Amino acid sequence: MSGSHGRSVRRRTFVLGATAAAGTAALAGTARAAAFGWSDDGSNYVVDTGADLVFKVSRTNGDLTSLIYRGTDYQGYGGMNSHIESGLGTSTVSIGQSGTTILISVAHGTLRHYYAARSGENNIYLWTDKADTSVSATRYILRVKKGLFLNDEPDSYTYAPTTVEASDVFAKSDGQTRSKHYSGLRVMDYDHVGWTGGGVGLWIVRSNHEKASGGPFYRSLLRHQSADGGGLYEILYYGQNQTEAQRFGLQGPYVIAFTDGGAPSSSLFPGKLTTSWADSLGMSGYVGAGGRGRVAGVGISGRNTAYPYTVGLANPAAQYWGSARASDGWFSIGGVLPGTYTLTVFKGELAVYTGSVTVTAAGTTTLNTIAIPSSNDPGNASAIWRIGDWNGTPAGFKNAGLMTYAHPSDVRAAPWTGNVVVGNDETASFPCYLWKDVNSGILVYFKLTAAQAAAAHTLRIGVTTAYANGRPQVTVNDTWTSAIPSPPTQPSTRSLTNGSYRGNNHTFTYSVPASAWRTDAGQYNVLRIDVVSGSGTTGYLSAGTAIDAIDLLA
Repeated sequence: MSGSHGRSVRRRTFVLGATAAAGTAALAGTARAAAFGWSDDGSNYVVDTGADLVFKVSRTNGDLTSLIYRGTDYQGYGGMNSHIESGLGTSTVSIGQSGTTILISVAHGTLRHYYAARSGENNIYLWTDKADTSVSATRYILRVKKGLFLNDEPDSYTYAPTTVEASDVFAKSDGQTRSKHYSGLRVMDYDHVGWTGGGVGLWIVRSNHEKASGGPFYRSLLRHQSADGGGLYEILYYGQNQTEAQRFGLQGPYVIAFTDGGAPSSSLFPGKLTTSWADSLGMSGYVGAGGRGRVAGVGISGRNTAYPYTVGLANPAAQYWGSARASDGWFSIGGVLPGTYTLTVFKGELAVYTGSVTVTAAGTTTLNTIAIPSSNDPGNASAIWRIGDWNGTPAGFKNAGLMTYAHPSDVRAAPWTGNVVVGNDETASFPCYLWKDVNSGILVYFKLTAAQAAAAHTLRIGVTTAYANGRPQVTVNDTWTSAIPSPPTQPSTRSLTNGSYRGNNHTFTYSVPASAWRTDAGQYNVLRIDVVSGSGTTGYLSAGTAIDAIDLLA
């Protein structure tokens, strides 16, 4: 690539006409001879931001074909461009300029995609408007040439000699596993992903995910590196381990941002980005700040202050969330589209309260203190013993800390088998996941007093997701066996092997009769937990489930 940064291409005047792609009619203007502007090289629209960034978008299919920053083209690996999905194919692509903003619009069937540039900025703003399922999923992948950044996310480094599972989980010669799925982060845990090196930072700053699905705790692809180069993702809908129906409509902006090596400006982060300059661009489905509202809560009572609390809003059209203040539970969620939403309060990732709230344009809906009933939190129940915490996650269980960025077969994982003794570091000894073909039949040893053994008790097993309808059946002292419980609704795709325990939290309850217990106070009672299901295959893809907590109620 020459040092001209692409400025040698022919420039021309362009005014959008009546036949331009939908959503661009509001933009009209002339590309000026100044540094900021656009041109047409016959195959691509070429945009010079007037800063250090020049990029090209294909006039044929809307792919990002070149991304030149300070003379280096970062775009592309393996002969592929950057684009929605794996490329849209033939599309109607148009461009227009209005003052200090250039907008490129891509129309492909019912889908609309937009690239915007602002004068003097090293950023590209992107929006995607998906109207239906004619495009199977919604992701934007920024493909980056190999050798420009060091690999600083080894668990998503996807070239390794051995394939472990499907075509996307691999093992190195030392037994460590790698996959593009292994991000280790929930959506609410990050604002941006990318790389830095050589005095350059390249980032994707995520959108607010209002049209995505899965909520604040969803985990999905963020970035990967391979022998060909690297990929940065904005996942707007992904079917893997998905708990919700797909939402449709305009999503964005998300931002491709270059820096001098540091993190992107926080002014680009979701909830902080101001885009009033986009109000008049005419993008399909666009709703500016004036057409949105806010929900504010003065506090949440009945919390267990040892845990973080999150407030989520969701309806079929949109989703939002915000953290509750640790001191009193105050929360504020802005930028919300008008409508009526289910409001959910999560202790960790466990729903402990649901209600309803209506949001109006340009208004703030103020809620009085939300009181969480004590009975809504299973951790408040008096228990003879408890393994784990009721927080909607497998945190604290054996291997739980590894499973969001490694395959269960990883050499770093502790053995999945082994029995557990209550009172002897029982949570750390109990595996976070149980599989029919791997560690079904795990034994839990515990003692009861004579008074406790004389009464019936309720045993509870909380799970966070399941694969292939895996669910626990229990046996006590080889004398009493529970019925096989019905499977709760869970995602149908892989979960436990691709870095996610997030599904639908569910509690199984078992009424154990007094006759099942051993009456000698010095004897151990033995609880066996088997995973049952007629589905699944073998090994780590046999029927399985992830554990939240197990307890025996007093």
